Amino acid sequence: MTTRPEISLFRNALPFWMSLGLVPLGVIGAVYGGWTVFLLVLFTWVLFDILDFVLGLNTENADTETAETDLFWYRMITVMWFPIQFCLTFGLIWYVTVTDHLAVWEKTALFVGVGVLSGVVGIVYAHELMHQKNRVERGLGDLLLAQVLYSHFRSEHLRVHHLYVGTPRDPVSARYNEGFHRYFFRVLLDCPPSAWRAERALLARRGKGMMSLQNPFWLYALLQAGMIVLALWIGGWQGLGLFLLQALVAVWQLELVNYIEHYGLTRRHLGDGKYEHVMPRHSWNAAHMASNWLLINLQRHSDHHYKPDRRFPLLQTYGDRDAPQLPYSYPVMGVLALVPPAWRRVMNPRVQAWRKRHYPDVSDWTAYKKGDLPMPKGAP
Repeated sequence: MTTRPEISLFRNALPFWMSLGLVPLGVIGAVYGGWTVFLLVLFTWVLFDILDFVLGLNTENADTETAETDLFWYRMITVMWFPIQFCLTFGLIWYVTVTDHLAVWEKTALFVGVGVLSGVVGIVYAHELMHQKNRVERGLGDLLLAQVLYSHFRSEHLRVHHLYVGTPRDPVSARYNEGFHRYFFRVLLDCPPSAWRAERALLARRGKGMMSLQNPFWLYALLQAGMIVLALWIGGWQGLGLFLLQALVAVWQLELVNYIEHYGLTRRHLGDGKYEHVMPRHSWNAAHMASNWLLINLQRHSDHHYKPDRRFPLLQTYGDRDAPQLPYSYPVMGVLALVPPAWRRVMNPRVQAWRKRHYPDVSDWTAYKKGDLPMPKGAP
């Protein structure tokens, strides 16, 4: 029999299970077509913005000493997501190619929505899973990333981003005044070789080369090839095209979030290639309740960088003096980022205020606007 404490723990975790409500929308779109093919995009990008407006902010912090056993229902949604997303994606590929009752534009719109789901939910869950010590969770994270053909993200994120965030050595730390569209194509080119170099350096320290089976790129290639072959086998060339479309949209969603999280924020260079420790002030945050349910507290991003191994329900929120706060949630800021002039009008004054607050000793920031120059000693 389920005890009352267990019921209470499940009830507390339940809001983070809202992602499950998006799954039937993809099925409805595939079956009925027409305007229903836009449901996944509308609910993900619009509904949660409305809920944020209605529900407001959540600035409460969980007890960081909470026992791992009390986090079971929080962990479960991330663990169970891969088979759900896998069945939805490949099931829809099979259905729309076999029945062929949808027009080309309907199939395209539907799989843009699937890509939004794979990016907003799947990659965010993969991000949570790959930070864990449990091998099963890390494996599930790899499978989710393989389904969007972005497996190298694990190496780049763990071996590069967390070490060098806010410095010119991190490809995904968006530079001041850098528009998203330029940023997106830059990181697509910069991140794979950056991840490769990081793994090569790690293997070299172990006395091994890149041909070693310990090189995770072998696993990445195998998993991604398996996904491509499966899409081709199920849906032919059309199925492969739809699979590639959802992968591209998912990656676009990921990098849109990456762009927002650290835009214009830099760490002080201490000399000899060393930088100050990562602090809460080096990430943008949002305390909006509903979007944090959907993104499993990803918007409490400062605490994630400060304590990377802390599970999502225990991530802490900070006041504005300790960690910079965005005026809107990540989803709303993502829409704003698609219009660079509007983004700069909103964000550049905030970056400048952040600089004055945390680095008042720096008078000339000209050299750091693009983030493409080494930072001399004494400048952030």
